[in-house]
Amino acid sequence: MTNDNNRSEISVGPRIKQIRQAKGLTQKQFADTLGIVQGFLSGLERGKKVPSDTLLIALCHLYVINQEWLETGTGDMFKKPSLSVQDATYRGTTAIPLLRQIPSEFPQRINNEDVSDHVSLPNMPEGCFSIINYGDFMAPTIRDGDLVIFQADGDIRNRDIVLVHNRWGETILRRYRLKTNEIFLAPDNPSYAPFKPDPNTKIIGRVIDVWRKIKL
Repeated sequence: MTNDNNRSEISVGPRIKQIRQAKGLTQKQFADTLGIVQGFLSGLERGKKVPSDTLLIALCHLYVINQEWLETGTGDMFKKPSLSVQDATYRGTTAIPLLRQIPSEFPQRINNEDVSDHVSLPNMPEGCFSIINYGDFMAPTIRDGDLVIFQADGDIRNRDIVLVHNRWGETILRRYRLKTNEIFLAPDNPSYAPFKPDPNTKIIGRVIDVWRKIKL
């Protein structure tokens, strides 16, 4: 969604307001779901503030918004339903749940509100899940906005990339490293430091694939 012309980015403001109104939410309620303050949302809607790529990606996935419509106003506001699992299997692809959030009971319990959509990808094993990565902790291996495919079962091996619930309940990506029988969870980005997991750290699954959208 990167655009070198700020005027184009600012023009999405009225469409962000349309999404909020279509969902029947106040500015405060809508801002809370996006993790921003009401004042910033107000500036976005009035075209006074410029949304980040990360915010636009989150908005599209959280509210199942058609990216082309958000960027240009062309087409439908909401994305059309994804292929059903049966259709996806028939066409040689697998319908993978795209998780909005990973609940503490995962994978034993997943609620409907935890799944924002399904993505259909070829040659994927059954039982996969996917999330959108936010942040640059695993750059350049996994970048902000990448689609991350993971499995909740299977053995974790040295140097695997894993999803982790940290001690504060946040879902993060780190590389599993085993050194002299000690476990470290390390970012690929050297700007950040590795850490040793404590009893409140839970490994959720192992990353098996990453998909990246590039601008041609």
